[in-house]
Amino acid sequence: MKKWYEALFENYALKYESEPFTQGTIGECDFIEQELNHNKALKIIDIGCGTGRHSIELSKRGYKLTGVDLSSSMIERAKQKAAASSLNIDFKVFDARKLPFNEEFDLAIMLCEGGFSLMETDEMNFEILKSATKALKPKGKFIFTALNGLFPLFNSVKDFYADNAKEGSSNCVNCSFDLMTFRDHNKVTFTDDSGVQKELECNERYYVPSEITWMLRSLGYSEINIYGSKLGAFSRNDKLTPNDFELLVIAEKSKIL
Repeated sequence: MKKWYEALFENYALKYESEPFTQGTIGECDFIEQELNHNKALKIIDIGCGTGRHSIELSKRGYKLTGVDLSSSMIERAKQKAAASSLNIDFKVFDARKLPFNEEFDLAIMLCEGGFSLMETDEMNFEILKSATKALKPKGKFIFTALNGLFPLFNSVKDFYADNAKEGSSNCVNCSFDLMTFRDHNKVTFTDDSGVQKELECNERYYVPSEITWMLRSLGYSEINIYGSKLGAFSRNDKLTPNDFELLVIAEKSKIL
């Protein structure tokens, strides 16, 4: 039986591109370029790339990209978009927990969760971080977003989804946040690319900064910074607060592990 995150993305590529949370690509890529000091010789891997929005934008700016995703339909859409823009991007279907790369990339990005937080166990989520780290060169940089575990302690996840619901987009209902596991169990309702209405029982893991820091330290990162994540406006100036739904992580892998 398919997991909820596999079932969600099997026929959802076109609808995904119109979701409100995918509309910050330009600003997010501006930030990534700043973090790279605009060095176009650096190799980037986009983990959980979806339909390739970040990969395609960065490729247009002259960077060399590899995009990976678990969903073959999302990767197919990414390939179509890249071909339409005459871009040479290496899009592949891979499980983020088992990437076949060893110290090949200068930067790994994993944005809009990119698979992380979606796995059904903490161990599986950790495997994603471990796999991404293995793909990075020594001194490589890892930029990713995750669900902010501070948010549900001070805010209602249910109200957040209700306030941000848009007609025609997916919607999370029946939210129930578990303080023992820091997982939000919910039902996502959406219409797929064929016009079929669907419902899926989902659960997502929220992380507090100390957990992220501990995991990355254990994987050999020497510098770890965590900020508030603003759609389309990532910044090192945004101190993380309990009102940030997502957190932004920028970490640098040690030269020698």
